Amino acid sequence: MRLADLDYALPRELIAQEPPAARTDARLLVVPRDGGPRRDAHVADLPALLRAGDLLVLNDTRVIPARVHGRRPSGGRLEVLFVRPAGRDDTWDVLVRGTPRPGERVHLPDADGEWTVALGDGLWRLAIRAPGGVLAWLDRHGEVPLPPYIDRPAGPSAGDRDRYQTVYARTPGAVAAPTAGLHFTPELLAAVARAGVATATLTLHVGPGTFQPIRVDELAGHEMAPERYVMPPETVAAVVAARAGGGRVVAVGTTTVRALESAAADGGLAAGAGEARLFIHPGHRFRVVDALLTNFHLPRSPLLALVAAFAGWETIRNAYEAAVAARYRFYSFGDAMLIS
Repeated sequence: MRLADLDYALPRELIAQEPPAARTDARLLVVPRDGGPRRDAHVADLPALLRAGDLLVLNDTRVIPARVHGRRPSGGRLEVLFVRPAGRDDTWDVLVRGTPRPGERVHLPDADGEWTVALGDGLWRLAIRAPGGVLAWLDRHGEVPLPPYIDRPAGPSAGDRDRYQTVYARTPGAVAAPTAGLHFTPELLAAVARAGVATATLTLHVGPGTFQPIRVDELAGHEMAPERYVMPPETVAAVVAARAGGGRVVAVGTTTVRALESAAADGGLAAGAGEARLFIHPGHRFRVVDALLTNFHLPRSPLLALVAAFAGWETIRNAYEAAVAARYRFYSFGDAMLIS
């Protein structure tokens, strides 16, 4: 499959700039993988759309306020996105907008740093001295790293620290939200449980690999940047139990799919920590995931390639065209699809 195939037309006004008034207000397009008729629903209908015995798997990563503004010694402005610690808390890999040089100092709010080495694709290693540790410092001075297609600044007034975070987020480390999970509330999770659906969690820290563009014509030539994940033994056991009872594994979001499929790449689903490097595109054989709750994704993106692999590109293209015609809201703060 070629990159140009993963395209569709989207009016700009359908890109959601704000979250819905309530998390469960989002619309839900139900898309059968077998080519059956689509139907319109709402996220609040999810308990009735799942089956007793199913297992809902959630990514409990927590978005850190990872974007910070700094200055070069000359006074030039820099925008820094803290991606991941590079082995120790005082050395991080960061994405930077600007033109740093190795050995150059960078002035940050209430902290100082020094560029050590360029890693490629805008990624740099930064040695930083931040009072109380980098995560605590980011919590004081960082901004929520909203995607670039949201045409407004992030800030407390918009409630982004709350709404660009799942209600079950536990482990800090993501630079973007696992957005399918943004639709859940404690009440919805309780209703899912009453419907006889179990839940389990894993952690995949969303990083640049999720949103970096595909720059090759042939999809098979794209390489994903690695993202750290942890697969708890309890989640592996829950998957085994659901399968034994005839239930489906329902992944909430593409990041959950990547963690599950990466952990099963050598056969059975393996517990433990690892790095998800798997680029899922048409032709992939799914070993774990039976159904997927996901938002609508950008054209020509790795996430759209994953969804196309799961349901077939013709099914997804038709579903996206129907969603545009029905004025669904797209991307991070937008509506969702249930593909089963």
